[in-house]
Amino acid sequence: MSAPTVLGPRALNRATLARQLLLDRAGVPVLDAVAHLGGLQAQEPQEPFVGLWSRLRAFDPAELSDLLTGRRVVRTHLMRRTVHLVTADDALAWRARHAVMLRQRVLGTYRRELAGVDLDELAAAGRAVMADGVPRSMTELARVLAERWPEPGPRALGEMVIAALVPMVQLPPRGLWRTRAGVRNVMLSAWLGRDIDPPDPDGSDPVGRALVRRYLAAFGPAASADLRAWCGLAGLPAAVAALREELVAFRDERGRELLDLPEAPRPDPGTPAPVRFLPAFDNAVLGYHDRGRIIDDAHRGLSVAGERVVLVDGRVAATWTVGKDGTVTVTPLHGLSRTDRTAVAGEGEALAAFLSEGDSRGVRIAEAAR
Repeated sequence: MSAPTVLGPRALNRATLARQLLLDRAGVPVLDAVAHLGGLQAQEPQEPFVGLWSRLRAFDPAELSDLLTGRRVVRTHLMRRTVHLVTADDALAWRARHAVMLRQRVLGTYRRELAGVDLDELAAAGRAVMADGVPRSMTELARVLAERWPEPGPRALGEMVIAALVPMVQLPPRGLWRTRAGVRNVMLSAWLGRDIDPPDPDGSDPVGRALVRRYLAAFGPAASADLRAWCGLAGLPAAVAALREELVAFRDERGRELLDLPEAPRPDPGTPAPVRFLPAFDNAVLGYHDRGRIIDDAHRGLSVAGERVVLVDGRVAATWTVGKDGTVTVTPLHGLSRTDRTAVAGEGEALAAFLSEGDSRGVRIAEAAR
């Protein structure tokens, strides 16, 4: 048996860009893009619009807003216990598989406060409060629960119920285009008119296998540690093992095994990569344990600090902000060539026009960060 092919950082970078629709903007419907990407991280409500603008040709933000109000896309706690924008079908199919992880992650923060609280009873109480279908903030829900469990405090009670115990969605107008709105929650099943899919009774874990395939389609080639970093689930080795015969294996330069779907795109490492502006917490960066394929270790902290970043030649090379006047300001992390500055300015102008709906095309490139 021949040794697996070694994929260098540039080959992995170009594969990531292709899977993430960042090498060429895709001409697919918004719903299909959200499904292909396995959702978009969305705790900052407006950020998914930038993520899709950078990935889709002629993206109309009204289409995403319509999908939210039409209940075909939802905002819910899922992968890594963060708020994600996912298709309704994926939310229903995946939620039960994430339940244990969600509970463990909330307990990781509030274990002391919730000691002695029967979580099954808390879940039942939360469902009883929400059964009337009235949208509630976490504070409103927690205030009711605190009448029965005063010791933990409302924050611990509210986060445990909303982020872990009871599948919830954040209702529009939260997350609609150019709209500011607080978080109002209802139960996922009530909003969609369907119950979440139950866990598989025989333990064969079809959802786990589906998650592996979907992850590799959008992020591969990747290691098992990368898969876990994306979804937060520890219990997927069996799913990976069950699929191994239908996958292909590579190695990175550190010797890690990388798995992939056989027919997935792996572009030539020399393929040119256009400038792309990414939103805060974009999964193209956060969706890996080893983020070196797209961001230098020296700048890794930007990805978890909520900085918006600019890709130049496929790698994080700058951060960006937008001012009240609609001007996009780019701050390079290192010196940029004249050609790269021109490309960054051109894409920045297009982004400013998108964000302002044509009122601004202002872009400013600041001095490189020191």
